[in-house]
Formats: sequence, C-alpha cells, structure tokens
Amino acid sequence: MHYLEFEKPLAEIEGKAEELRAMARQNEEMNIEAEAGALDKKASSLLKDLYSNLTPWRKCQVARHPERPHCQNYIEALFTEFTPLAGDRNFADDHAVVGGLARFDDMPIVVIGHEKGNDTKTRIERNFGMARPEGYRKAIRLMELADKFGLPVITLVDTPGAYPGKGAEERGQSEAIARSTEKCLQIGVPLVSIVIGEGGSGGAVAFATANRVMMLEHSIYSVISPEGCASILWKDAEKMREAAEALRLTAQDLKKLGVCDRIVSEPLGGAHRDYASTFDAVRSGLREMLDDLAGKSSKALVSDRRNRFLSLGTKGLAA
Repeated sequence: MHYLEFEKPLAEIEGKAEELRAMARQNEEMNIEAEAGALDKKASSLLKDLYSNLTPWRKCQVARHPERPHCQNYIEALFTEFTPLAGDRNFADDHAVVGGLARFDDMPIVVIGHEKGNDTKTRIERNFGMARPEGYRKAIRLMELADKFGLPVITLVDTPGAYPGKGAEERGQSEAIARSTEKCLQIGVPLVSIVIGEGGSGGAVAFATANRVMMLEHSIYSVISPEGCASILWKDAEKMREAAEALRLTAQDLKKLGVCDRIVSEPLGGAHRDYASTFDAVRSGLREMLDDLAGKSSKALVSDRRNRFLSLGTKGLAA
C-alpha cells in the first residue's frame, strides 16, 4: 500500500505486523498471532486518530491518493451495459474524458467522467485526468444525446484542472470549458455530479454545473490548487498548507456554503482502503438524488439548476 506523508507512523506499525506474519508463513511452528493482533489494534487506533480531524491540506493528499478508486472503477462497479462513446466529431478523442451509455438500477443513463489512470502508462495516456478541448466537446456531444433521448446524466469529477498546454489553448480550451458549462445549464434532464477525488478549477465546473452535487468525504473542490494559489499569493508554492486552509475546498466547508448538497462517508483511512463500501455508499447517495429529481419537468430541472448556481455565495458566509 502507498502511504501518505502523514501516515508514516502507521506504515511502520502495519509493516511490522506484516513482517511477523511473513515469518510465520515461513516457519509454521511460530505463533505470532498475539503480537500481530496487538500491532493491528494499535494501527487501527492510530488510523482512527489520524483521520478523525484531517487538515484541509491532508484532505488534499487523500483526495490525490494514487490508489483511490477512479472513474473507470466507479463505472464498472455502479453501472451495467456501459457502452463507451468516443470522439468530439471535430478533432480527436480525449482519453482523459470517459463517457457513454449505461444503466443504473436498470435505468438508462449517460455517464461522463475524468479518468486519471492507475499506473505510469495509463496516467500518461489519460493525461493525468487533465482534459483537452476535445474532451469537453465530447462531453457536450454526450449531454446533447442525453437531452435528445431524455436520459439522466451522471458526471464523475476527478481532475486537477483542464490541460493548460499550448495545443489545448490553440484549439480553444477556454471556449470548450465555457460551452460545456453552458450545456450543463441548458439540458432538460436530471444532472447529478459526484466529486470522487479532485475537483479542480473550470475543468471540474464544466462537468459539475448540476442539479445536485455530491462529494466524497475526503474529496476537494476548488477554483485553484493549493500550490497554484500559494504561488500566486505568496510567490511560494510551499505555503500550500495555508492556501488549503484559506480556499475552503473540503467537502465539509462546501456543504456549509451550499456548493455541495451531500457528503458521502468514506471508509476509515479513505476510499482506497475499501472500494466495496465506498461504491455502496455512492450508489445509495446517487439513487436518492435521482429519485429526488424524478418526475420534474424539463423546465423545472433547468430552472432548479439555474437558481441553484445563482444562489451560491449567500449561504454559510458567517461560518
């Protein structure tokens, strides 16, 4: 398991427990269960202490954990009959954006999400979840398809931000993000967004301008990364801890501000420690949100979405 910086004491304890069990496997006469059990208990207690009051910066680290479940994992776990649709019908297919037709609880839907990849090869292929203009134009195409056939749209947000490269700028990155955000506001079908890891800048807003926004407990959602904010305000990226505090980017802060509607609890130690229970919790929350929007007319859905974003900034300001 990959351990984060603040988890190093935990790594030592769990490592020692594993070493004892490895020795026992090599020598069946050794009885180390009592010692290993004591270490397990100590590790469990330490894990609970570490995660009981995470700072915003530590939450950023957990949200970026390389073993955290990504978009493809959620698609495989939550949906059936997934049929990927590729390309923006204009330039290319962006592998940082995954989307297509699927079923959720046997209901036909369209799912769109950022995919970061899970090893060096796939991370490079997926551009670390940073979409180019063609990715957002693919999302627009899929949302238009959903609107045409009356299919709810579910988006899975997990990106550090839109790709800032020269080629992306030449092909209209800002315009593509703006058009995708506009399309989110226009479609007359239910739109539910789930921030499963990082929600970075306009790259996230282009998928998350939804009727309902759900965030995992240790996910983050912000206009800029803590490192980027620190570089601009203090000319020092090392002040990212202070920036994370100031940005109010945690799910808990955003729930108070009305940006997030629901927080999905994660297993102790983060979603990467127990995929199954994370998927069950997300499935339950998603089901409730879709049920809440079911039966609303296209006009009511568009109005609900528009009013939701016009009212942002009026809640939790005194918190």
